[in-house]
Amino acid sequence: MSAPDLNFLFIQVVGSIPKGRVSTYGQIAALAGYPGYARQVGATLKNLPKDTELPWFRVLNAQGRISFPENSKSYLKQKAMLQGEGVEFRGDRISLKEYGWRV
Repeated sequence: MSAPDLNFLFIQVVGSIPKGRVSTYGQIAALAGYPGYARQVGATLKNLPKDTELPWFRVLNAQGRISFPENSKSYLKQKAMLQGEGVEFRGDRISLKEYGWRV
């Protein structure tokens, strides 16, 4: 499958994550039918337009952490958006057991 097609699939899955829930890059890839493509999910999200309404901020790494460098502008934006939806952090992590999207 070509990259644009993969991007479309990943965007569809990310758009389905409910408010107040999070997912991982790997889960997005698996739900799109491409397990093992977590890095490509990250690349797709990295290349979204700045004004996107896609809830990209609900996607975390496999440890339940934000992938941006801690305290960077992007990290703080993602953290604030998640907290605005009621997602709680324990240190620098989010409990995937508590807030993870169950499909």
